[in-house]
Amino acid sequence: MRETTLPVETSLPALRQALSEGTSAVLVAAPGAGKTTRVPLAMLEELWLEGRKIVMLEPRRLAARSAARYMAALLGEPVGQTVGYRVRMDTKVGPRTRIEVVTEGVLTRMLQEDPGLEQIALVIFDEFHERSLQADLGLALCLQTQELLREDLRLLVMSATIEAEPVARLLGGAPVIVSEGRQFPVETFYRRPARAGLRIEDRVEPVVREALRERDGDLLVFLPGMAEIRAVERKLQAMIGEFAGGPAIRICPLHGSLPPEAQDRAISPAIPGERKIVLSTSVAETSLTVEGITVVIDSGLARVSRFSPRTGMSRLETTAVSAASAEQRRGRAGRLQAGTCYRLWSEEEQHRLAPSSSPEIREADLAPLVLELAAWGTPDPAELSWLDAPPVASVQQARELLRMLGALTSEGAITPHGREMAAFGIHPRLSHMLLRVMPLGLGSIACEIAVLLGDRDFTRAAGGPDTDFRHRLEALHGRGPLKADEGARRRLLEEAERLKRECGVKTGADRGIDERPEEVAGLLLAFAYPDRIGRRREGGKYLLSGGRGAAFQEGQPLAREEWIVVADVDDTGTESRIRLAAPVTMAGLLRHFRDVIMEERSVTWDRSAKAVRARVRSKLGALMLDETPMPSPPADEVAAALLEGIREEGAESLPWSRTARQFQERAVFVRRSDPSWPDLSDDALLATLEEWLSPYVVNMKSVADLQRLNLKEALESLLPWIKRRELDELAPTHWSVPSGSRLPIDYTDPDSPVLAVRLQELFGLSETPRIAGGRVPLTLHLLSPAQRPVQVTRDLASFWSHAYFEVRKDLKGRYPKHYWPDNPLEAQATRRAKPRD
Repeated sequence: MRETTLPVETSLPALRQALSEGTSAVLVAAPGAGKTTRVPLAMLEELWLEGRKIVMLEPRRLAARSAARYMAALLGEPVGQTVGYRVRMDTKVGPRTRIEVVTEGVLTRMLQEDPGLEQIALVIFDEFHERSLQADLGLALCLQTQELLREDLRLLVMSATIEAEPVARLLGGAPVIVSEGRQFPVETFYRRPARAGLRIEDRVEPVVREALRERDGDLLVFLPGMAEIRAVERKLQAMIGEFAGGPAIRICPLHGSLPPEAQDRAISPAIPGERKIVLSTSVAETSLTVEGITVVIDSGLARVSRFSPRTGMSRLETTAVSAASAEQRRGRAGRLQAGTCYRLWSEEEQHRLAPSSSPEIREADLAPLVLELAAWGTPDPAELSWLDAPPVASVQQARELLRMLGALTSEGAITPHGREMAAFGIHPRLSHMLLRVMPLGLGSIACEIAVLLGDRDFTRAAGGPDTDFRHRLEALHGRGPLKADEGARRRLLEEAERLKRECGVKTGADRGIDERPEEVAGLLLAFAYPDRIGRRREGGKYLLSGGRGAAFQEGQPLAREEWIVVADVDDTGTESRIRLAAPVTMAGLLRHFRDVIMEERSVTWDRSAKAVRARVRSKLGALMLDETPMPSPPADEVAAALLEGIREEGAESLPWSRTARQFQERAVFVRRSDPSWPDLSDDALLATLEEWLSPYVVNMKSVADLQRLNLKEALESLLPWIKRRELDELAPTHWSVPSGSRLPIDYTDPDSPVLAVRLQELFGLSETPRIAGGRVPLTLHLLSPAQRPVQVTRDLASFWSHAYFEVRKDLKGRYPKHYWPDNPLEAQATRRAKPRD
């Protein structure tokens, strides 16, 4: 079989020369130029191959299988002879195979098993503009192999839409070969919807009708996902009758979850007398030649997974395609003849599209990459050469997950368990689950769960989304409430059987464990997602073991379960939305997660009880499993918690007696004039509780227990004996007045100590009493016989000379039986109404 000449063939001499004279090259060729199928075959006879193989990395399984079959057909051979392919769980190669088309991390597996790639002469990275994680990782590892082990290893990066210069620099200044021109022209029309808010099927259907009437050939419709494909398919099925007089119309979905035979039907030519409408995700954007397509209808949308290092979770987003992706899609119409492209957006919107899609390495969960690097022996990504280095935050989050799964040591080195995980070639969560449950006799169901989690949903629920993962398992075996796509179901069962064989799991019923069958799914998911075990909170919301909150949409029966494991969740808002989960029991968690359940012993202050509470808590991550009182908690921890409680409650929580408070206030007063004295203010006492109060709270646990405390004695311990004597001299507790009364001094205001005294008891005293060695006059609150203030003064002599006579006049009127002398300085002080004779 031999095709007509393709544009890329004019660039082959320059490419051969570049790879003969050097070890790296970049080929930029427009969509439809034929690079995917022509270039590998053109290199087969190069002398530098020396009998070794060519490996070409494709970003998608469908493209890998299609490219291998097409090249084999060009050679007139079945796939698996000169040209073969290796994709996850599907291999067609033989002893004579010289070109292997690989994907799904197969190249990484080859490198891990043979870092020198001794049997490979050339590695081709096709459609590199897609910037898949595996392509970036594979190129980084190949560059290190080329630098350290294989100077003769050739590397070729091919793309239709990419800035070639950065890639060429990464390859050490590799030459850039450009294949100009498209094989056939494509006319482009923009179709902005008549009104905003139209559903995608209502936007697509009139354009399909127009294309069927005005254009020849088959149609390729690009849609963001399977849900949209189903909606458009239903809409178009209802429309087909309008074209009953013409060729029969066949609608063919095309996405990665379809079984190979359904994918082949979609990309193969329509039979005579038939027109084909292919409804595809981005899987048909590159590499594939969908036979017979002359019309492309592009929704301009793609569904991508965005990973959040902040939450450790991913969410699916429907976004506008980049200008580069739109150009790739447009190119599908011009592969075999002149074509037409309808874009369901305006020409103005076209100018606002991002130039290219964000590399997956910036958006993806990097746990697989970090595990591969650890297995490679280079745990630090900075040691490799990248077009875009992995984000630091995503790498850190991946390391934390891998340490949780036991794949990495605390220093980041790979563990024996981690090396076993890496050998599986699937996501580390799934490989960890398989390794943990196979000894339990649950390897068979674990393989089924692994393929379900690693693929798109193949079911439909009559009443909207069904979040119960157990129903997916039932649907896989043709049971339960969900309707399943039969082709996808058979394909998943076949993948599960292949995975069982690869893992050494015997086909048949699992040996099982003590849990009831309906509990097994949740338990196995818990091994894969130990950070997403959830416990129900009020309002049907859940706290996950990783510390995040999550919630079901209203009406989901699983929202009544106490314990769940979340397999799929987005990270929007404060409460992530749960998309897929299964129930699990506490008994199962306690039995199988003993190694990660932590016992937390805590002695803390309970503010509501105003007491120390000593508890033993069993915790799984952020989740509380059990809490019991701690028998005989350490006395020092109880004392520390009590002191912290006093600090929280404030100084007023201490058992202040009148004498204790006066002692404190007197000491604070003295310190005002002499900073060498200890600070006994409330703030200072709270700050130094451990220094002065600890010996006095032994065997105490609560505010109530503190009532047994002699606080004055504790405070006195802060002053040496000599200071206590000085305190009595400088700040006496009482003052004796002329009447003979010994009255207390109030030191509440350290700037102005107060002596409250009835006016009559001061008769004969000419000067204000002074303390602090005569430096500070007392503030006299002069009281009436009824103990009510009539005057405040710090200058008694002035009071006698001036204010007394006005005060006397008032008091004499109110208290006529009392003694109110004309000359208070010569009068006799008295505690009675009148002095004794």
